[in-house]
Amino acid sequence: MSRVCGAALLGVDGVCVEVEVRISSQLPRIDIVGLPEAAVRESAARVRAAIASIGEQFPDRRVTVNLAPASLKKSGVGLDLAIAIGILAASGCIEARQIEGRLFVGELALDGRLRPVRGALAQVLAARDAGCREAFVAAADAHHAAVAPGIDVFAAKEFAAVVAHLREVDLLQLSSTPPFEEAEKDTLRVSPCLSDVRGQEAAKRALEVAAAGGHATLLSGPPGSGKTMLARRLPGLLPALSLDEALEVTRIHDAAHLVDSAQPLVRQRPFRAPHHTASTGGMMGGGNPATPGEVSLAHRGVLFLDELPEFDRRTLESLREVLEGGFVRLARAGFSCVFPARFQLVAAANPCPCGWYQSGVRDCRCDDATIARYRRRVSGPLLDRIDLHVDVPAQAWRDLDAPASGITSEALRARVRDARQRQLARGVRCNAEIPDARLHDIVQPTLEANALLGRAVDRFRLSARAARRVLRCARTIADLAACDTVEPSAIAEALGTRIETQAPLLELYGRLPD
Repeated sequence: MSRVCGAALLGVDGVCVEVEVRISSQLPRIDIVGLPEAAVRESAARVRAAIASIGEQFPDRRVTVNLAPASLKKSGVGLDLAIAIGILAASGCIEARQIEGRLFVGELALDGRLRPVRGALAQVLAARDAGCREAFVAAADAHHAAVAPGIDVFAAKEFAAVVAHLREVDLLQLSSTPPFEEAEKDTLRVSPCLSDVRGQEAAKRALEVAAAGGHATLLSGPPGSGKTMLARRLPGLLPALSLDEALEVTRIHDAAHLVDSAQPLVRQRPFRAPHHTASTGGMMGGGNPATPGEVSLAHRGVLFLDELPEFDRRTLESLREVLEGGFVRLARAGFSCVFPARFQLVAAANPCPCGWYQSGVRDCRCDDATIARYRRRVSGPLLDRIDLHVDVPAQAWRDLDAPASGITSEALRARVRDARQRQLARGVRCNAEIPDARLHDIVQPTLEANALLGRAVDRFRLSARAARRVLRCARTIADLAACDTVEPSAIAEALGTRIETQAPLLELYGRLPD
């Protein structure tokens, strides 16, 4: 009898699997039990051939392999190495003490080579949390599995190399990665600069507020006004990933086979821009085995939805719960899993199908019924969950022909970083994630600011959710101004992004902030 630590992947999370192997004096046969799926059951043939390839004798008796916990379905081929090591340990070829506290993950080829598996980093992290001190993976997986802190990772190209290490005949080299460093300069280098956008000062200000507080943003304007340019410059304004955030992002991308071997740890915030023909499954995740969708691949980064009304209605409605909770829960027959999806949404839309409604540039060709039908493609509850509604008007040629000027992404990034530091000091990652229970304690609006918000809610019939989001945006505006309390000017600026025109605010506040 032997017990070996293996691992499986459930969504993007690793799950430790105890591989129990028992060899009994019965007719030769190998049984794998514990809810194995087809790929796991087929591992018997691969393990038999791999053991023969290193010159060892496969037991000529009954071999029973139990994968615990038996209530969890096991999929994938990552348990091959653990099963093979368990059989050699049960037959006495490897001492039991050599496999204690060690994780074995990898697919076996018939000639004994080790092939990479999906989600190696998540499985190594799960084993570390379960108390394992060492992990053995395929050489192709070592570049990103080794970024897991608190556990030693050994890479092997062949099954024979793992066995030789366990027998202390030929020890493997310990895999390592360069120490984690903030990717501030790299992010600025690869991200386009905000100064490239001519004009659109109001939209740039909204983008700064969105970056400082992590707020969802909707950019609305005619074609060619710069909506996509603005959205693609948002990642350059966001602070660099911390080590914990980088591990989260890398774990998700590893589960989707998107990790670059040249850069084992994802250091820049993701920017995902799916086409409007993307299906609900492609956005939310799914399949067999379950893989993350676009919303999870954008975790801790930016999800850009261009031409928002063109997306399928069911796909857009599925975003509502994700924006509130920050995760996707997939429930399928026989299993359920959770994908993290804490992203920053940036959407772009035209005011009508032709795009020129009230643009002042061309005459709109759409009738009222067509415009109303086009706008109904995006539901009110979804729009209510978007904090900033920004108008991006068409620019005159004299502005477009002028040299690039204005504030740079680097300067705005410094202001955003300072504002985020104030938010972290209050115990929240960003203001968009302030829980409702702590909203007023953290926002701290003055009596005048609270009265202004109350008049606006009554005048414009804002929902309770919209009012709370106005408070969060106002807190971000105050953080950018280094104010401890939220003044009426911050409430007025935040309200300007919730209504179609800012003119009525003159009645509520008297003037708009400069």
